[in-house]
Amino acid sequence: MPKMKTHRGAAKRFKKTKTGKIKRFRAFHSHILEKKTPRRKRRLRSATLISKSDQKRVAKLLPY
Repeated sequence: MPKMKTHRGAAKRFKKTKTGKIKRFRAFHSHILEKKTPRRKRRLRSATLISKSDQKRVAKLLPY
């Protein structure tokens, strides 16, 4: 059986942490920032973990 390929779109959006969890960046921080509060923009800068329900699906796209 051939080696699995990494999904390149997913590889650009997600990173695996040392413990094996999957980290993602938040949406809504690229434009139309004037009406968003500084607190909201600050929170959008920080990364977060993906939801538990998506963990298995994304892990399939990133085999290595």
